Amino acid sequence: MKLYHAPASPFVRKVMVLLHEAGAADRVALVPVSGNPLDPGTIPVDRNPLGKIPALEREGGPTLYDSRVITRYLDDLLQAGLYPAAPRLWDTLVIEATGDGIAEAAVLMRYEMHVRPQPSRSPDWAEAQWRKIARALAALEERWISHLSGPVDMGQIAIGCALGYLDFRHADRDWRGAHPTLTGWFASFAARPAMQATAPDA
Repeated sequence: MKLYHAPASPFVRKVMVLLHEAGAADRVALVPVSGNPLDPGTIPVDRNPLGKIPALEREGGPTLYDSRVITRYLDDLLQAGLYPAAPRLWDTLVIEATGDGIAEAAVLMRYEMHVRPQPSRSPDWAEAQWRKIARALAALEERWISHLSGPVDMGQIAIGCALGYLDFRHADRDWRGAHPTLTGWFASFAARPAMQATAPDA
């Protein structure tokens, strides 16, 4: 299998954390790519027409894309157990969607203020994305700590990767200030070997 990959992407990181947690990082070849909404660059649009990563090329079937599709596929293939049985599954999926939503809003902020040409940039639009993130962080602090503190699953991985991306690209926002319990959880989760091995550095 081949994973079209950029280490700064929180969505790519989700897939990589799953592979490390499953002890299967060596089963997927990484193909470095780069691009953005204005210029897909080397992202394989012939395999993912949406021009996004991650994309997983596999034998015997079409390329998979969208991180949640890829993680479900790999979890099943590797029998990783990161999607638990119902009823816990539904909470896991909601938390994963929350993490992905935080990451998406944070990436859109990055694109707005660093990729879009200067005359077209909208700080108000970027702030609207941050408000989504703030609401999601508040929900995690208030409702989901007990789940996050349970057995490791893809919900936790998605939140860990999203919070890592906030540190990486939006450290000036100090998301920790109003979320002490989530901060404590993340400090522990970020120390996992799979998180350490996949931390972006550029």
